[in-house]
Amino acid sequence: MPSTAAFVEAQESAEFGELRRAHRSFAFPLTIAFVLWYLLYVLLSNYAGGFMGTKLFGNINVALVLGLGQFATTFLIAWWYSQHAAKKLDPRADAIKARLEGDA
Repeated sequence: MPSTAAFVEAQESAEFGELRRAHRSFAFPLTIAFVLWYLLYVLLSNYAGGFMGTKLFGNINVALVLGLGQFATTFLIAWWYSQHAAKKLDPRADAIKARLEGDA
């Protein structure tokens, strides 16, 4: 097991800083965008009932489509993040881990 000093050194390294930057530059904007998308849905549901009740076809209205869009967006973001992590984050994290385990 690596020492506390090794973990602190790894945390203060430029490599770890780059890993954190890569994670934050992806996760924070997507989180903000999703929260805004969700708030738009909630606000439309509360204050634009006429619009949300507009029938698109059959018994399908705007509210149902936007509500299902929330689920689709959630799964899309999860998939997109897993792709991002596999390509950009995991190799960097693995390199840091290997360096730490090599020092142990």
